[in-house]
Amino acid sequence: MWVEILCGLVAYKIIRRVFFPDSDDPAYLADLDSAHSDLCFALASRLEKLYGGRCFVGLRIPDPDAGARQHVDVVLLTNREVMVVAIHNISGFVEVDQDGNWSCPSDKKHKHDVIPNPVLQVNRLAANLQSYLEQRGAKLADGHITGKVVLPNPNCRPSYTITLQPEVIAYDQWKDLKADSKGGLSTWFKGAFSGSKGDMQDSLLQNLHFILSTSPMWDRLELKGDKNVLGEFIEFKGRHDDIQALKILKRSKVSRFIVQKSTLFGGFGKVISTVPSCYYVC
Repeated sequence: MWVEILCGLVAYKIIRRVFFPDSDDPAYLADLDSAHSDLCFALASRLEKLYGGRCFVGLRIPDPDAGARQHVDVVLLTNREVMVVAIHNISGFVEVDQDGNWSCPSDKKHKHDVIPNPVLQVNRLAANLQSYLEQRGAKLADGHITGKVVLPNPNCRPSYTITLQPEVIAYDQWKDLKADSKGGLSTWFKGAFSGSKGDMQDSLLQNLHFILSTSPMWDRLELKGDKNVLGEFIEFKGRHDDIQALKILKRSKVSRFIVQKSTLFGGFGKVISTVPSCYYVC
């Protein structure tokens, strides 16, 4: 009996390798780097728990000057403000060059990566977002939309010039962030993020939530192991019958599309199916 089971498993492996080479080997996903996307979702989750607001990850806000949409890592909406968060997962000593850009060690020896001034960039994103919100009917008072640059890498050592900028949240500040007894944030974080702004009206807050929820954003691909990749969906590829069935779907009506393998074994050595099953959730 054990010999038959062993032979069946060997035969199954051979057939699967020959006819379905990608199903066992995840090498075809090797180019999908989920590190930054995972970091964005992790940071957003922590902000929501500690700050009591709602985070929107991967928004694509129109930039009238560039004539294109600009990527925003995280937007945090609370009853006091809208915060644009830019995440830079850089390591090593970071300093400001003569042009105001940031310079940090590169993976290549004796080389440095130059990052366009992150503070200037995030403030520009905040201004573009404010303009976009106003176009959609939500006008914010001055000071109610801010930009922050978070450096979550423990190996990042920003220069004193960088840490002095109020928009920059270094790792030491980020790791010490704790909720206070009232369910809010620590005194330091409240000062760094909120200042003395008052609460927004409920009608404005609801309008902002609706606008941000319906704003353009990157598509999200969820992989095994709690990994996420943000990008733009281009097209489906597969069997002709499956593609024809998918053409009738309206993308605006689908919030989630799930692809998973059917059960491979119905009993010992019996293959039921190796064709992916597709589901969509409206």
